[in-house]
Amino acid sequence: MLPIAKTEIADEVPWSEDFSSYDEAQFALYMRVLTATQAFTPEDVICSTILGIDPAKEPERARKCLASHLKRAIWLTKDGL
Repeated sequence: MLPIAKTEIADEVPWSEDFSSYDEAQFALYMRVLTATQAFTPEDVICSTILGIDPAKEPERARKCLASHLKRAIWLTKDGL
């Protein structure tokens, strides 16, 4: 697996209709989230291993962060790029 991006992961992706500096910094993370989701990896595993959030301790934050990054990853691969 690719290492997690060095830029801090936001709880919610700063949305833009253009490819942003955040997108550039987190592109590998987006692809890891997409790949894991397509492989039916459990959300708690994705949150802990890819996003670095313990879903047992912060379930709402983990859920929101995953949803936000997955939405952006899908947007980038379908419409954004």
